Amino acid sequence: MFIGHISTGKTTIVDRLLHSNDRNDRRTMNRNEKEIVVMDSSKTFETNKYCMTIVRTPDYRDFIQSTITPRKQADCAVLVVSARTGEFETGMSKDGQTREQALLAYTMGTKQLIVIVNKLDADDVLYSEERFHQIKTEVSNYISKVGYRPEQVAFVPVSARCDDNIFEVSDKMPWFQGWILQRTEKIVTGKTLIEAFDALVINQSLINKPFHLPVQDVFKIAGIGTMVAGRVEAGVLRPNMVVKFAPSNITATVQAIEMYQTSIEKAVPGDNIGILVKEVGRKQLRRGLICSDAQNDPAQETASFIANVIVLHHPIEITQDYTVALSCHTANIRCCYIQLLEKIDRRTGKTIEVTPKSLKSNEAAIVKILPVKPVCVETYEKYPSLGRFIIIDMKRTVAVGIIKVVEKMTVASENMATSISVCDNDTKLN
Repeated sequence: MFIGHISTGKTTIVDRLLHSNDRNDRRTMNRNEKEIVVMDSSKTFETNKYCMTIVRTPDYRDFIQSTITPRKQADCAVLVVSARTGEFETGMSKDGQTREQALLAYTMGTKQLIVIVNKLDADDVLYSEERFHQIKTEVSNYISKVGYRPEQVAFVPVSARCDDNIFEVSDKMPWFQGWILQRTEKIVTGKTLIEAFDALVINQSLINKPFHLPVQDVFKIAGIGTMVAGRVEAGVLRPNMVVKFAPSNITATVQAIEMYQTSIEKAVPGDNIGILVKEVGRKQLRRGLICSDAQNDPAQETASFIANVIVLHHPIEITQDYTVALSCHTANIRCCYIQLLEKIDRRTGKTIEVTPKSLKSNEAAIVKILPVKPVCVETYEKYPSLGRFIIIDMKRTVAVGIIKVVEKMTVASENMATSISVCDNDTKLN
């Protein structure tokens, strides 16, 4: 996932990466051709080790809501900053997007980060070693406060316009000795961006969990059937498995699995796939459902959940029964705070105040949230990508959260009717 302030060169870098791989042309999904669109505005390219899926986030704050799904699904965030005088400083300012997007990426669970210092070829930079190290120091200081460990982050000086340090080592930066990353088992070194991608580590533990996939889109293909598109977040999916869609409680049999227009016999975490299901109509399914193994820890409707939240910026205080739009995995729902349980230190997690009356910008808390409409979420510890969320109000991201405890509908159904009535009379969301 490419993030960063406006005009840092994200598009140019992405174009360079995609241009290197001609096979992308035949992998591009086209809905009009009855093929599977597995991720919005995403493309793929290959390194020596991986097949990478790129998601470039929009530049403007007003578009931040549309970046929620990519953030929660990304294995790595690529933060692009400009080396040009003034552009870097603007991006790092309080009104810039560099800080906010780095914070959101980490908070939403994207723990691997690559930092690209772009535009080294600019007239006011001229491949300056001093400028690169100045930027590296300032960015390192900030991301360490967010939660990233700078020694685990590759800082790559590049010129996307001139192809410097993208695929091959540039002869215009002889001073750059490369990056050194401390991994669990070994030390990894490199100089180029493509080498930084190969240094990423894939979480293998998710493959041993029960199958879960948030539904990204649903298609009706004439003469074939209903196709569900999404990214496998946990477990393994095979043809003929029986799956359950929650919270709709619809079961179906997997007839076939497709990835990049090719039928496959097994899908694993990280795969963007299309699932052909039997005996289910397109109108019965929708974006935001969770497709899971019907026989092994199937997903269930959520009655309420407890979460740690951080308020980013909000013009007013957040109080009890505050109603907002909440986005978790591919689901967008209307929720309300049922109870502000504790105000906590956002770094240490220690309790500052019990049962606070309100929350202000930059404060953190433990809260209990009740969905007004049916939705399915999981704890972050169990299924990370299904257990983190963003709260939207006035078309802005006002808070982010991690789910700690989930109360399923089967346990709390008797209490739901009373609780929901609290939210029904709230003001309409922006």
